[in-house]
Amino acid sequence: MKRAHRFIRRAVTTSIALAALATQAATAADAVRFNLAWLPQGSTSGVLIAIAKGYYTEAGLDVSVTRGYGGQRTVNEVDQGLFEFGYGDPISVMLNRAQGGKTVMVGAINTRWPGALCYVDKPGRKIKTIADLKGLVIGGGAASPLHNVIPAWLQANGLPADYVKLLRLDPAVINTAFLDGSIDLAECWEGANKPVLEKMAQKNDMKIGVLRYRDFNLNLYGNGIVTSEKLIAAKPEVVKRFMQATYRGYEFQSKNPQEAVALVASQQKLIDRTVLRQQIEETTVLMLAPEATGKKPGWMQEERMQSTVDFVHKAFNVTTSVKPSDIYTNRFVD
Repeated sequence: MKRAHRFIRRAVTTSIALAALATQAATAADAVRFNLAWLPQGSTSGVLIAIAKGYYTEAGLDVSVTRGYGGQRTVNEVDQGLFEFGYGDPISVMLNRAQGGKTVMVGAINTRWPGALCYVDKPGRKIKTIADLKGLVIGGGAASPLHNVIPAWLQANGLPADYVKLLRLDPAVINTAFLDGSIDLAECWEGANKPVLEKMAQKNDMKIGVLRYRDFNLNLYGNGIVTSEKLIAAKPEVVKRFMQATYRGYEFQSKNPQEAVALVASQQKLIDRTVLRQQIEETTVLMLAPEATGKKPGWMQEERMQSTVDFVHKAFNVTTSVKPSDIYTNRFVD
């Protein structure tokens, strides 16, 4: 009887110890907030997949995501400490730093600029090069960087800044204005709203054509993962673990796009699965960088980043000295 009591006491003691260890492990997870920069979509679904697959949990992280309201606002909110990480681009990081911010891009997702000009492909309209844009009307949101990028892009191709007409529109009406012909072109983004526009056009028996900026002297990095110097200094191991788990998510979606769609759709009930599949496939292509052969996902080349810095200085009239080393690091993807 005494042996039985001793056995029970040991079992209870062991159970309590195990429960304490489990509680300690659960409370030890580092809380991380991620800003998607927009609604959930293929360009950021690697993060959603990493959550669904438990990659962050395995890395000792408790990750939550929030929809965003544009790249520049996202980067500024990361700088303000509202989020540990966000989906941002080097232009937004550079503009943030020019205003005294301390954000850093710690990994690329779009190793090539994903932006393009979409147009309705119809008889009598031939748009194959940038020269074919003469006199056309492009609509962009009131705060969109398009209004700075387009003139600088035209000049980089030997064309005057007023070669096209730019209209500032409420973002909510751009797609409608584009499809009803009120504007000739709309800015579209691979991995994001380009598949959305194409599906809307199909429903109206239209076909979308695309003129990519990067095919005409715009050698910039696109979006990636942004954090703050403050977090890097205080918790470099959190940054490292977050990056590793995040790229596991993107690797999974590149190899298993259909399962990735199902995982994201299980979290986002209203998402269009066909559009999401195309966004994921486009993002997978954008993540492949010829100059990064043999490097880990997310690695960025200094020459390309210098090209980005030079373009932003000119396009946005940035007079503050900002160097490539200020806006990115490969420390967490090497």
